[in-house]
Order: sequence, then C-alpha cells, then structure tokens
Amino acid sequence: MIAIDTNLWVYAHRKDMNQHLASRDVVTDALKGSEQVMLCWPVVHEFLSVVTNRKIFKEPTPMKLAVQQIRGWLASPVVITLQETPNHLPTLAAIALQADVVGSQIHDARIAAICVEHGVRELWTADRGYEKFEGIRVRNPLV
Repeated sequence: MIAIDTNLWVYAHRKDMNQHLASRDVVTDALKGSEQVMLCWPVVHEFLSVVTNRKIFKEPTPMKLAVQQIRGWLASPVVITLQETPNHLPTLAAIALQADVVGSQIHDARIAAICVEHGVRELWTADRGYEKFEGIRVRNPLV
C-alpha cells in the first residue's frame, strides 16, 4: 500500500504547476496500477483548501471542479480512503514527540500517523518534512 501526499495531487491537478506533467504521470500510473493507493481524508481537505485558494492561484480551481477531481480519483478501484483510528492519539503523540514537531507541522504528523496506523508501506511526497517521522518510509517519485 502506498499513500500520496497533498502536493503530488495538487501538482497532478494544476496544469500551471511546474511539476504538473511529472506528477500527473505518477498519479495516473498509480491509479492504473495494481497496488492499493491510500488517500487520507486530511489530504483531501488540504487539496480542496489549496487548489481553491485565491491567495495561492490567480485563477483557483472552482470548488465544483475540485470536488469532481477528487471523485474521479476515488473512482479508481485501487483507491482507499483513510482516516484516524480510535487509537490515533498515541500514534500521533509518539510521532510528534519523536520528531519534535509543533504548530503547523502537526498536520504532516497527522498524515504520517494515519499512514502508520493503517500499515502504509510508503508515502509519496515532494515534501522533505516527512523524512523526520519514524515508522513510515517516504519517497519522492518525482526525482
């Protein structure tokens, strides 16, 4: 099982991003593959927040199109959504304490904790911040 972080979904969606073509290919290949692709609900929320943000994009994605994009990805037979388990706090606390994260870094720790809780083999991301979290293998498929 792999999980894909927000940045790769955003790059794959937004044609105006420098990493669009490479990310689109990575995401498309994963969605057409045989390995399960985990999509964490916090990643969905962050994707919607980023691509519709007028402060980030001169022409943000309309919410209707952003939701359609998510629905398209969820339609892949290999995609499974993940959320926190009932035992989330101990996992999150262990990851956050080990990596000494605070503030906005907790969001990434939350995603890492969800992946660990569900036995995700590898988290694909272009964000180097995940490398500090123990218990989850991180890979940037764009390099």
